[in-house]
Amino acid sequence: MTGKYYEELQVGEVYRHAISRTVSEMDNVLFTTLTLNPQPLHLDEEFGKRSIYGTRIVNSLFTLGLVVGISVSDLTLGTTLGNLGFEEVRFPAPVRHGDTIYAETEVISKRESKSRPEAGIVVFEHRGRNQNDELVCRCRRVAYMMRAPVE
Repeated sequence: MTGKYYEELQVGEVYRHAISRTVSEMDNVLFTTLTLNPQPLHLDEEFGKRSIYGTRIVNSLFTLGLVVGISVSDLTLGTTLGNLGFEEVRFPAPVRHGDTIYAETEVISKRESKSRPEAGIVVFEHRGRNQNDELVCRCRRVAYMMRAPVE
């Protein structure tokens, strides 16, 4: 288990995640079709060529999932009880096939759970960038985190 317990997370800390991932056409098409999203901007190259992007772009929900997923092994693997919500989700630049995504996470705030003494609530800000250091995704995630076991 490599996730951090509630007590180990300090407000203001920034984690630059070592994992990165190059997004393929297959990733985009598979995710888009599995989620029943018929948007031609993700699936139809001729449509994409006529768009403001000049090509298909990657489904933004895939981008969000990837950026959050990159953070899991460093922060929440085995130590989260679940996501309570996402806030301020932004996609300032599109992701294209072949882009490599890097991510960092900042601990924004934390508080003890009022209803469960074994848990705390942490707000993370995840930021995803492409290989050109362009911000492609930013979101705040409210996570329900385990407290360290008492020995």
